[in-house]
Amino acid sequence: MTILKIVNLSRTYMKGQVEIPALRDISFDVEDGEFVSIVGRSGSGKSTLLNLVGGLDTPTAGQIVFKDRDLAGMKRSGLALHRRKSVGMVFQSFNLVPHRTALENVVLALTFGGVPRRERKPMASGLLSRVGLSHRLDHRPAELSGGEAQRVAIARALANSPEMLLLDEPTGNLDTLTAGEIIDLVQGLNRDRGLTALMVTHEKDTAEAVSNRVIRLLDGRIAESSGRRRVP
Repeated sequence: MTILKIVNLSRTYMKGQVEIPALRDISFDVEDGEFVSIVGRSGSGKSTLLNLVGGLDTPTAGQIVFKDRDLAGMKRSGLALHRRKSVGMVFQSFNLVPHRTALENVVLALTFGGVPRRERKPMASGLLSRVGLSHRLDHRPAELSGGEAQRVAIARALANSPEMLLLDEPTGNLDTLTAGEIIDLVQGLNRDRGLTALMVTHEKDTAEAVSNRVIRLLDGRIAESSGRRRVP
């Protein structure tokens, strides 16, 4: 089943009176359960694409059909619901709330997701245990290593049982060993739990090692697509 369909998608920004095209008429789709990576150098449009799929931005032209819903035509309230319920986002800079503990950061996501108060802490604890952080529940981001902070971010992204995980350079701030552990964790979620993953990265070797398909962007266009679609 196709979970995401991108059709003739473009995004142009204005810098003064000058148009800056970030994405130029791109089309592709993602099947349920796939792990697809978007690669390209800085300025190729990778993060712009992920922000559009995540409902953080709106396109200039084209469609972003998530299951049967076109994000391009959604109002802000619909996009907010999409971010809460349909996708879980993981960023390079972690984006954790600094004065809250690991447990509290995940509880906060569950609160926004409408989970009843009595269920939030047990659920948050379980999510952090799933990513190997049962011993760090009461630590704040400044007390965590980069890899541990990213694991908290992944647990938070999983809080409301998303249908797709969106990863924006999830290993960009990590050393090689820790980066490998994070990629293994994400690959395990995809392989063992069937969670669809869309990752943007500049690390083509990593993308090719873990993904079903790799799509290369160049100057806002699809320059190459390789790999095989996952067969259910």
